[in-house]
Amino acid sequence: MKKLLLFFSILLAITSCNSVKVYNEQITSLHSVEDLHNDIDKVYKQLQKHHPKLYQYTSKTVLDFKFDSLKQAITKPINSRDFYKKLAPVVTHVRQGHVSVGSANKRFTKKETKELKKRKFEFYDLDFEYLNSKLWVKNTHGKDSSIVGNQVVKIEADLASNLVELYKTRFASDGYNTTLHNRFVSKGFSSFYYKDKGFVDSLNVTFKNKDSIFTKTFRRISKEDKKGDTLNDSIALKKPKKKPKPKKLTKAEKKLNRLKNKAKRKYNKKYGYIARRKNYTRNFNFIGQDSAIALMKIRGFTNGNYKKFYNESFTKLDSAKTKNFILDLRDNGGGRISEIDYLYSFLTDKNYQFITESEVNSRVPFLKFLMSNTNSNSLKAIGGLLSPIIAVHNLIKTKKKAGKLYYKFKYSKVNKPNPMHFKGNIYVLINGNSFSASSLISTQLQANKRAVFVGEETGGAYNGTVAGIYKIYELPTSKLKIRMGLMQIEAPQKQTPDGYGVKPNIKITPTIEDRILKRDPELEWVLNDIENQK
Repeated sequence: MKKLLLFFSILLAITSCNSVKVYNEQITSLHSVEDLHNDIDKVYKQLQKHHPKLYQYTSKTVLDFKFDSLKQAITKPINSRDFYKKLAPVVTHVRQGHVSVGSANKRFTKKETKELKKRKFEFYDLDFEYLNSKLWVKNTHGKDSSIVGNQVVKIEADLASNLVELYKTRFASDGYNTTLHNRFVSKGFSSFYYKDKGFVDSLNVTFKNKDSIFTKTFRRISKEDKKGDTLNDSIALKKPKKKPKPKKLTKAEKKLNRLKNKAKRKYNKKYGYIARRKNYTRNFNFIGQDSAIALMKIRGFTNGNYKKFYNESFTKLDSAKTKNFILDLRDNGGGRISEIDYLYSFLTDKNYQFITESEVNSRVPFLKFLMSNTNSNSLKAIGGLLSPIIAVHNLIKTKKKAGKLYYKFKYSKVNKPNPMHFKGNIYVLINGNSFSASSLISTQLQANKRAVFVGEETGGAYNGTVAGIYKIYELPTSKLKIRMGLMQIEAPQKQTPDGYGVKPNIKITPTIEDRILKRDPELEWVLNDIENQK
């Protein structure tokens, strides 16, 4: 039995290594013009087949022209990375923020991945912000805080501002919104650079601090030794560190540690701990000593036990008789409908319908998601086994009205406010990175005149977005992946003209001086307004 298991383990390792090698050769080889044209046709057909609002912002005539022009522009063989740089800008003309094209990046074997996990790339510690057509270091999670507030002039030989403007052509906001672009490219700059340039061990970055210009090299270093060698250095030359012998614990100490670890896991789950950034998704605290003002910062609606968090937070608000509540949705890219529906129940005093029935292109949208060619064979097998149940469920939930198909979520029913709902004044902080679910809950709050909005127009559209569940399709030749939402998710309220986000009552755009001085102008305005209301 052991020999059989060993044989299969070796076979699996060889197969895995071979598949990685084949994939890497595929994406780096030059693809024929005919094959690339076929990939372009596949992209457009997938969008036409699955996207329920494909021509909402751009007409079929214009999109037909864009895809045909791309085919005409590709006249010689190119590799997958270069194809991505041509395809992504064309797909953005759909003007739907949840439609995106992923670059084909190098894969690593299990052994290589294991070694990479022992190291960190210093460049990824940086948070950026694009203001006044310049890229700035907004924050760092590394040790060198002296570069915070400095302008990034060049990365290797490329001007940073040129890179930003180029990357902004490779993704879309919802509709005609423009505030998303600077914010989104700032937040994901490292990822965009990786998609553009591929895997690197080091980067030379040129900074400007007032009149001083200097260059700093960012390396891939050991996580254990922050001043460790780069990935190319020989690990064998390192002297092994002697690990101190662990202290032998008593039964009582072991039990206490288990209880502490369990409590910590519960806490991290409730607040949504983000290990890479060492912060929390959900944050709540009172401002001042009298508990008259509360601030809730939500970085996303994606992880953790949100019900416990909101129940606990709004119970505190009720007990403290808090009069002013600030909801910070800046840089919140969205997430679960279930979470924003639950949060909204604490912010309204009226019965409400959170979303309408969702337009779809198929009676079985969940099967379309499960059978994406990017899903694992095991997931497809499970989907196949459960397909009769899923199909029946989808058919019950989906119906046709006026020639269109609609899927009915439970959130499209009329719901009651939570008994612990907040009764005081609400302020919402938003910016261009307030997207998807953030925009959806903002639409509800603004349409019902429940809050004062401060900041920038949201990146997500007021009138909804195509999201819900996604199909991710891998192109046969280039191996690029295109992601598209399958459901139109929207609130009952609409605004005209279509294609714009939730706009603030008080428009405030932070400056680089605000960042250097660590000022929060949006929050400051709210606190001043509350003071003036007294």
